[in-house]
Amino acid sequence: MVNKVILVGNVGMDPEVRTLETGAKVARVRLATTERLFDRQSNSTKEHTEWHTVTLWRGLADVVDRFVRKGSQIYIEGRLRTREWTDKDGNKRYTTEILADAMNLLGRRQDSAPADSQPAAGYGAPQQPAYAQPAQPAYTPQPAAPQAPAQPADELDDLPF
Repeated sequence: MVNKVILVGNVGMDPEVRTLETGAKVARVRLATTERLFDRQSNSTKEHTEWHTVTLWRGLADVVDRFVRKGSQIYIEGRLRTREWTDKDGNKRYTTEILADAMNLLGRRQDSAPADSQPAAGYGAPQQPAYAQPAQPAYTPQPAAPQAPAQPADELDDLPF
């Protein structure tokens, strides 16, 4: 079974970010994707905009809090999640949202970064998803460590594979 969503769109309003009692950060983003369709009969292009609610947790929510604003262009990978609740009138309500697994910031630096913050390292260049391992520190040569003596060939034969 596969439940995978990939979206590229523009953020329609500043993200809602909050921290739960447990300390986990959660962000909610409204993302607009626009599909352009050519109508042969009228010889014109029509646009259809779809609005998506994207929920991001922990590290992704922190990146959203620091760098995403209304108008930012972002790439989202995630999965669909439908929630059910009862409203104040006792009616059952449903909503479908995207639970993000990865996010990349797209567009130019000034489109996303707030003026009072420092940009993330490598911001504006192709980025790893925010959940990927952190960037490696700059290379600093270390003095050569003494080499361990090579194992005799008969010890290598004891390997289980």
